[in-house]
Amino acid sequence: MEIESVKLVYFSPTGTTKAVALGIADGINPGTMELIDITRPDARKQPLMTSENELLVVAVPVYMGRVPALLNEWLNAIQAHNTPTVCVVVYGNRVYDDALLEVKNIVMKCGCIPIACAAYIGEHSFSDPKTATAQGRPDEKDLNHAEVLGREIRKKLHSISSISQISDVHVPGTYPYGGVTKLWIVDFIAVSDECSQCGICAEKCPVGAVDPENPSLVDKEKCITCCACIKNCPQNARSMKPGMVKDASVRLHTLYSQRKEPECFI
Repeated sequence: MEIESVKLVYFSPTGTTKAVALGIADGINPGTMELIDITRPDARKQPLMTSENELLVVAVPVYMGRVPALLNEWLNAIQAHNTPTVCVVVYGNRVYDDALLEVKNIVMKCGCIPIACAAYIGEHSFSDPKTATAQGRPDEKDLNHAEVLGREIRKKLHSISSISQISDVHVPGTYPYGGVTKLWIVDFIAVSDECSQCGICAEKCPVGAVDPENPSLVDKEKCITCCACIKNCPQNARSMKPGMVKDASVRLHTLYSQRKEPECFI
């Protein structure tokens, strides 16, 4: 089966999910590829349309064992027609619970045909130098794994003449889904005098929670605790205040220090 192009969709506030998606794309090595970054709010205004002559790769981070709730509306609005699809989740070395199954079920309802699914590890959003969890991941080993998966996906597509020949890809998870979709509403970001008010934190926020005129102001009702504003600050002027998010960072560092490896289902 020949595909005309690849649509690479990713939500990646801190860059880890994007890195994994690009690693898989390197292995697929398509002639034409369209990057669809749905991290920023304005990128999630238009629905995605795709056909059976394209390969769709959908990569999202895991939030508390689930697909981030703010993506549900956009993902469920995908308009596909028997589109071969790769489902990818990236989690912070704890667990991915039902998130991969959830992505798979969402895209199937939209007319996609999953041909491969995978779970990769990325540095946890709450990780910092003192309480690091999966620091530096995806690393070279992870990205090599992603590239090999991409080659296996290409091989699978070339081995069939029609998408109807694809059998169901089984992934771990249960339905109804467990996990918690309601995120914490918490004031947890400290801003030091090193802040130059460059506005990068507001630019990188995937939900528009940071005031571009006064970056020390964060709308905690909008904030999804992704820590993109902290990790992207060029002055290192943003950090976690003492409290539940900082406590969670310590807990993750303590309980989930053992390296986990990617899993793929094809």
